[in-house]
Amino acid sequence: MGGRVLFTFGMVIYLLNSRLNPTAKITWLIVIMLLPVFGVLLFCYTQSNIGHRAVKKWVNAVIAETKTSILQDADVLKRFAQENEGAASLARYMRRSGCFPVYENTAVTYFPSGEDKFQEMLVRLAAAKHFIFMEYFIVSEGVMWGRILEILAKKAAEGVDVRVMYDGSCEFSLLPHDYPKRLRALGIRCKVFAPVAPLISTHYNYRDHRKILVIDGQFAFTGGVNLADEYINQKERFGHWKDTAVLLKGEAVRSFTLMFLQMWNMDEKKKEYETYLSYPYDADKRAKGWVIPYGDCPLDNDKLGERVYMDILNRSLKYVHIMSPYLILDGETETALKFAAERGVEVVLILPGIPDKKVPYALAKTHYAPLLEAGVRIYEYTPGFVHAKVFVCDDREAVVGTINLDYRSLYHHFECAAYMYETDCIADIEADFQKTLSASEMVTMEKVHAEHFSVKMTGYLMKAVAPLM
Repeated sequence: MGGRVLFTFGMVIYLLNSRLNPTAKITWLIVIMLLPVFGVLLFCYTQSNIGHRAVKKWVNAVIAETKTSILQDADVLKRFAQENEGAASLARYMRRSGCFPVYENTAVTYFPSGEDKFQEMLVRLAAAKHFIFMEYFIVSEGVMWGRILEILAKKAAEGVDVRVMYDGSCEFSLLPHDYPKRLRALGIRCKVFAPVAPLISTHYNYRDHRKILVIDGQFAFTGGVNLADEYINQKERFGHWKDTAVLLKGEAVRSFTLMFLQMWNMDEKKKEYETYLSYPYDADKRAKGWVIPYGDCPLDNDKLGERVYMDILNRSLKYVHIMSPYLILDGETETALKFAAERGVEVVLILPGIPDKKVPYALAKTHYAPLLEAGVRIYEYTPGFVHAKVFVCDDREAVVGTINLDYRSLYHHFECAAYMYETDCIADIEADFQKTLSASEMVTMEKVHAEHFSVKMTGYLMKAVAPLM
């Protein structure tokens, strides 16, 4: 008995001195104190990254070899700093984390629904002449993917370089195991990122949650919209599906081209970058503002997705308006939200009215009371499910991408987004937020107290293991 107590004490000391997120430390302390042997074995299993060692090696090699693939224009950064030194300091940090320059001469179009993005995708795909790069978390057969696949096959037959990459969880749950072979028969190059290997790997984390479409180096799409029918409301799941996306045209497209190639080239002996990064692009000299496309990697020490959100909250002056499907926060992010509201900033969150998963929904509600007490306003989208990942602040800066306010996006998955400052589309993003707000119901403290007991208990119990979910 004494040996077990000493062993548990040693693990507690180790955890307290580890570099884990403080909330994750608490979770592991609880697990190990309740189930010492099993807890330690589980901790060692997850920390060992069995099955991810090769991926981590590839990631580090790719990031190192592409760190200077796109050089930062010093004059652009200087003009950005003259406009807003705080935002420019964020740009410098993002550049430190990866090859993420700040660009001018990039027009950004905002799509307030999956349907709008889909229609524009069809137009741009049909006009492709050189290459089409697609990287999506979910690809599912149906109306949306059927229309897209028809165009991709036609373009491949015309000699366009068409590449498709999707996450291994699709192969596990949505698509046949031989689907890449079927696409290759159509002339489409296809890869599955990190196929799920039950029991022998921790592949349930480190998923490729990104959504990227690059066409001819001229156009790039990103946002929350996957390639499945619920995203365009052809199939109803959880009421009306509210999602968003952006289309970039101009210099900043190069960064999304590089992000795709980094993932594609992880297992390639011959790595191609310069051929595609040097494609001539149409710089839009009329476009206002600055754009920084960026990616977040779970295998480094820079939690870039979370820190961009926190930086916006900490620099905000008037408002920060947020749409997210999930709200599973660590202490730092919750504190940033509360601190902004306590400074007098209007912090408003729009979350789903109809959840897609019961446990994350219950976990989100554990944050409601402390956020409301700090002055954060929370709304639930009554027509259905919000899948959008949007931050918009002070009519001047915004983020649209794939990064949810939960542990999976902020700590465990590959993600991407576009940071925008003073671009024309920011007014459209805020207008869409207000329109969505008008279809949402405000959460009050009375409603929080009246929540069903089973939802409360689920949230309270699962919060102890939230970082592991």
